[in-house]
Amino acid sequence: MENLTKELIQELLAAEQALCLSLYMPTERTHPENLKNPIRFKNLVSEMEKSLMQKYSANEVEEYLEPLQALVNDNDIWNYAKDGLAVFSAKGVFKVVGLHKSVEELTIVADSFHTKPLWQYLQSLDQFHLLALTLHDIQFFEGNRHSLSEVELTADTPKTITEALGDELTDKHSTTASYGGVGGESTSMHHGHGGYKEESEKDAERFFRVVANTIYEHYSKPTGWPLILAALPEHHNLFQKVNKNPLLLPDGIAINPSSVASDQLAKMAWEIMEPEYSLKLDTLVERFEQARANGKGSDDYKEVAVAAVEGRVDTLIVEADRIIAVRVTNLVTGNTQKKDMKNPRVDDLLDDMGELVMKMGGEVMVLPTDKMPSDKGLAAIFRY
Repeated sequence: MENLTKELIQELLAAEQALCLSLYMPTERTHPENLKNPIRFKNLVSEMEKSLMQKYSANEVEEYLEPLQALVNDNDIWNYAKDGLAVFSAKGVFKVVGLHKSVEELTIVADSFHTKPLWQYLQSLDQFHLLALTLHDIQFFEGNRHSLSEVELTADTPKTITEALGDELTDKHSTTASYGGVGGESTSMHHGHGGYKEESEKDAERFFRVVANTIYEHYSKPTGWPLILAALPEHHNLFQKVNKNPLLLPDGIAINPSSVASDQLAKMAWEIMEPEYSLKLDTLVERFEQARANGKGSDDYKEVAVAAVEGRVDTLIVEADRIIAVRVTNLVTGNTQKKDMKNPRVDDLLDDMGELVMKMGGEVMVLPTDKMPSDKGLAAIFRY
């Protein structure tokens, strides 16, 4: 099972196959609810089979579905499920992606992978990371305005000060540091209270630096999400001092993170993130309105499709969870045509449009319905 990154999305976008299978489903983490996961997956594969049978022979369908069928009995996938699962299969390509966010059940059979839920997950304006930090260990979360979920850290991400520093960790500041030697001698004393405090501060600084760098490389950099720090007040300055992560927000949660429940932590995190979210949202909507007024923006999908294939779309704003059964039929002219989504070669217009824009170096942002600057499902800001 792979983690979701921008690089993975680009890899899926680059896949050029005659037939691409995309499957999304929510998954249960705990027993006994997780016993339903393979059953739900099998039912979705059956839906794919019905779609494929409209166009392909039974032998071809069996060949296309064989990699997915093999997952049904893969206990590692189902026993260690997260909140959502995405599976992508084509000739020479097979990706299983675990998501820390539940997704709607969806199967798409088309000539490209359906990636909109992935870039919706990565590029929604309300997403953030939360680092809960103490002198001894860390917890890491990802959240949005609705929820906060703990992230299972990668094997090479240090979770404790011992893992981070290893042999560099000061010895347990041996008990002789607090006592004199025999006859008042102190030859066995490596340092007194002052030395102990100094070494502890050096350990903390080294630990925070390792954590800051690792979180940036493994999580902040691949997603581009803001990072909120939750730590005791005296640890914020030290972490800010060693931090080189430009996505760390200046305001954090000044509290011992292990002393509060996760729902309270989520509430405190959103209080910090909400002004950032509102500012980004207002700025994006204002950019679109200004662009449309200047003839450099549109919410007409036919006009946007032409601009997309010409590489003129700077930013595409799409509505979350909306599917438009229209196909871009010509990647040179941008012509579009309404289609039946049950057709095994038709994908969602918003997905196709988003892929086109990203391939041309543009940006795609996903907004909830009530925040969209248009009721047509999309809005585009043109380069020219």
